Amino acid sequence: MPHHRTALRLAASVSVLALALTACGGGDDADAKSPTSPEASAPPSREASGGDLATGESATGKVSEDPGEVTYDVVAQKVDVGTEAEAAKAVADAADAEGKVLAVAHVAYTHRSGPALTEGSDVHDGTTVFADGQRGGVLIGASDDAPGCEDPYDVDGWKQGDTHVFCETYVIPANATSVEVHWEEEDGEDGEPYVWKFPRS
Repeated sequence: MPHHRTALRLAASVSVLALALTACGGGDDADAKSPTSPEASAPPSREASGGDLATGESATGKVSEDPGEVTYDVVAQKVDVGTEAEAAKAVADAADAEGKVLAVAHVAYTHRSGPALTEGSDVHDGTTVFADGQRGGVLIGASDDAPGCEDPYDVDGWKQGDTHVFCETYVIPANATSVEVHWEEEDGEDGEPYVWKFPRS
């Protein structure tokens, strides 16, 4: 379990392009295509995940928690976009927020199977916010006490069937036309992230 996030800080302002990783098929090696080849005949260990989801549509994924592996249903409910003035107040140096606004993603996580959790959860670690294809700058701990948001490290006794809403706050360009919430299983190696798109009017 990682340490409790308490510090409010602006992450490095390096915009990272969201790259969709695709598997390359085929090759020149005849053995790779042979039906007797172990690589060709063995089924994949887990079905690839990820892709665009409609508003209200949920994704299902697994996360390794302290008691063991837990399966969650995850859905991005909404993104609240603030003002430039609010962004300036939220960061240590107002200059870092010039031309930026806060985007608070509300994401619901439902415990579907696995052991009950007694000391918080890591499921929210796979959540990020993008604007017009570029990742925003995260503000750690900024939305723990926002209306409708829970602190994932204060959740006790999370058992099968229970749902909790955790929020992630990012700084994005004020003129962004679309905001995306991404969530992926913790290793991120078996597929692309799940993506919910929220156009701005």
